[in-house]
Amino acid sequence: MSAPGGVGAGASQPPRPAAVTSGAPTAPPAQQTPQNLNQIVTDYLLKRGFHRTEEVFRKESSNLGPDGRPQHKSTDVMGAKKYAKAFGLLKKFVESSLDYYKYELNKFLWPVFIHSYLELVESKYPDDAKSFLDTFKGAFELAHADDLKLLATITLPAHVDENNTTKLFKTTKYRIPVTDKAYDLMIAHLEKEYDNGGQTIIRLLSAYCAVKIVDRGLANPFSFTAIHEKQKSTQVNQSELLEGVPGAFEGVRTDAAPSGPLKLGPFAMDPELQGEVRSELTLEDQLHPPADGKPSLVEEFEHKIKREESADGPSRGELPLPAPRARDVVNEVEKLKEYRDRFRMDGRTGGVGPGVSVCMYTFHNTLGQYNCIEFSNDQRMVAVGTMDSYIRVWSMDGSHLKSMLDRGEVKKPTNNRMLIGHSAPVMGISFSDAVNWPDYRDANPNSKGPPLLLSCSADGEIRLWNLDTWMCLCKFKGHNGPVWRIQWGPHGHYFASGGRDKVLRIYSQDQVTAVRECVGHDDNICAITWHPNGTYVFSASDQTDKSIRMWSVVTGECVRVLTGHTDDIGVLECASNGKILASADWSGNILLWDIEKGTLIKKSRGHAKTGILSLSFSVESTVLVSGSLDGTVRIWDVELPADGTKTAAATGPDANIQLQSNTTISNDTIMKKGKEAQITADQISVFPTKKTPLKKVKFTRMNLVIAAGCYEGGP
Repeated sequence: MSAPGGVGAGASQPPRPAAVTSGAPTAPPAQQTPQNLNQIVTDYLLKRGFHRTEEVFRKESSNLGPDGRPQHKSTDVMGAKKYAKAFGLLKKFVESSLDYYKYELNKFLWPVFIHSYLELVESKYPDDAKSFLDTFKGAFELAHADDLKLLATITLPAHVDENNTTKLFKTTKYRIPVTDKAYDLMIAHLEKEYDNGGQTIIRLLSAYCAVKIVDRGLANPFSFTAIHEKQKSTQVNQSELLEGVPGAFEGVRTDAAPSGPLKLGPFAMDPELQGEVRSELTLEDQLHPPADGKPSLVEEFEHKIKREESADGPSRGELPLPAPRARDVVNEVEKLKEYRDRFRMDGRTGGVGPGVSVCMYTFHNTLGQYNCIEFSNDQRMVAVGTMDSYIRVWSMDGSHLKSMLDRGEVKKPTNNRMLIGHSAPVMGISFSDAVNWPDYRDANPNSKGPPLLLSCSADGEIRLWNLDTWMCLCKFKGHNGPVWRIQWGPHGHYFASGGRDKVLRIYSQDQVTAVRECVGHDDNICAITWHPNGTYVFSASDQTDKSIRMWSVVTGECVRVLTGHTDDIGVLECASNGKILASADWSGNILLWDIEKGTLIKKSRGHAKTGILSLSFSVESTVLVSGSLDGTVRIWDVELPADGTKTAAATGPDANIQLQSNTTISNDTIMKKGKEAQITADQISVFPTKKTPLKKVKFTRMNLVIAAGCYEGGP
């Protein structure tokens, strides 16, 4: 038997007394707060001897709020200093990132910089705003020089509300096309550094930026994917890939461009060459007297010489050229004969445009491999540059293309030749000058046709090919990255090239290094063309730049800057009179510029919103022809029309041709049934093709238009 009060196996428990014997109400159990829970966990870790874990836990729990959630430090306590700290954080992250992502991450710097400065001004921190501008403007001086000058004048909140550019930035979100990987990488870093400036950057991006997630190939305009998609112009909305605020000018403005005098007249002919040409023309007039009503060749030549002497053109000494050869004499004679006997185009007369004839060459089964097409000036050859890194040249009349290296060997006749040497896609080609030599001039067929061909490639190389031996003569050095465009100068000794490295380089035929390097563009050079007198060259840049620059070959300086395009520029062409420049972009706009004044003459519209890849002026500079990816060749009046715009339903017979043939246009996403295609009144005529985007159009010296494209229809 157990002792009294003991606990036995069968003993019963006495009732437990109440905790409170007074008449007061019973208190509810105490609620556990996050602080109490933290203390319990801390005590437990100390009792168990987990000192290191307890130290880490105590440090982390100190940042928790009363509700147990993480509590970040407010950046408001930093005042104006938070913007400099935040932008410095972002700038350091971008600069230390991998090169693979750096191009995309750089897109975030400019909008964050602008809005940080504007918020400092609006918050009435003028001294901090000035300090912020002075500290970080160095990263943008090349690409946004004029924008920085504008920001320096914005010092009061009222300035932000009154200035059109700042109002545009405040009311319209800045578009940033990037890949998801680059964007996630940046957001992860900003969240990690939330208390050190990441919070400010995230807020600015949310408020003022519209981030568009795109594919890797489309985010980088220099990738082969972007180039290929842009050439196809299918399944890609180019407006979604544009960076910046729509309608805002960025970079260098027209009023900041040089405005000094230019020498736009013809280049004077060498006196020795003049004498030899005059003798040849005299003999030609004796052998083949001119028809009734036509001037003799000597009379035409004397008129040309007088015109050159009266015009304000460059002197012979300004542009060094090699001594003339016998071939140059024949070329000048044949050019003058073509000029005299050409089909004349004097622009519009009584509302009726000139009867332009177009000879169309269509390439089949190309499988999207042809990047560029070029005709020789004598219309004997046509060449293409391919994605497979080779060049193919055809004779346009189907004749046999011989080689001087055959040396009597019997080989199977062929009307085409393949030039192999590049290690990446060929992006541009250019024939040296040539004329149609009559048979009595030279019995050797190899002396006819263009003697040389230039090519540029994404491998960064420029190659010079001999078309008599079909061999590569040399490679020209200098470019750091892909070379997009190349073109011979009008005199044949110099040529120009431009590419991804943003530098326009001018080479001479006898040197492997550039004789001029023209630096000033903010993005890659996408189009080039020469002035007819050979002392100036034009270049255009795309993406963030979208400007056209005119360079002096003599000094290497920029003499004009033309801005006005809102999309990437696809092609440039200078009129033969040397006074007008034409440019076209990927939105289907054609802009005509007055070179002397550096101002816009007019904008021509008629092509669908796809890239215009080729332009060409008539001999008289009164008519312009354009070829586009929408599958049409269009003829334009260079003179400014009296009326404004017109719709396709009210443009006469030519417009009816266009409307009836909409079903044959390759890009059916542009010209849809039932919609009117608005065109400007200066369009003379339109020639639609059967699903053949145009890559090349060209006026010959006889004013015949030749065009070429790659068929993209079904079998």
